[in-house]
Amino acid sequence: MRYASQVKPISYLKANAAEVLAHITELREPLVITQNGEAKAVLLDVASFDETQETLALLKILALGTQDVAAGKVKPVADVVTRLRAKHPSAR
Repeated sequence: MRYASQVKPISYLKANAAEVLAHITELREPLVITQNGEAKAVLLDVASFDETQETLALLKILALGTQDVAAGKVKPVADVVTRLRAKHPSAR
């Protein structure tokens, strides 16, 4: 997804910081900040940042699991269930 319409120079951010923060919080869209005509930073609301971090963490877990499968570090589910039941016989 591109955010070409959400680009502002750093001078705009300096002059309108409170308005910019209210805008990105309300719309939950990132804002690209430029300096000397070049993109330098992305500003986004905290909720969006948190969601992005959670998504990245889940993707990392998925990638690690895929690596384990590729490396043959897997066990049949029946073996795992048998082992867990042996460890916790009252949990049946």
